[in-house]
Amino acid sequence: MDKKFNKNVFGETIETCSNETMTGYLRNGSCETLDDDVGSHTVCAIVTDEFLKYSKRKGNDLITPRPEFEFPGLKEGDKWCVCAMRWLEAVNDDVAPPVLVKSTNILALEVIDINLLKKYAIDLS
Repeated sequence: MDKKFNKNVFGETIETCSNETMTGYLRNGSCETLDDDVGSHTVCAIVTDEFLKYSKRKGNDLITPRPEFEFPGLKEGDKWCVCAMRWLEAVNDDVAPPVLVKSTNILALEVIDINLLKKYAIDLS
């Protein structure tokens, strides 16, 4: 049985990323994940048009609705659990969207430095 990972980058209970677009590997609105999530859908991002177009160019179309998967398509301002590696690629290409670190899974730290996440965080005071 897969182990469920439900802590945020601070080791606390992970906060909901989005209930409007049911995001996450488990499609429960959270960036919780299981050990079989090879894409590591662990970073809660507030997507921008720039990031969505970037992701589409990289082969992951998050814009086009896919009703057969109950996916409405994303638009700027939507919150979505993105793959940690794709978010890091976006940082390196200067198109990374802001993140909600309290809703970002601790497993993202296997790929992304906590200080980099904090730099893009919009939910820290």
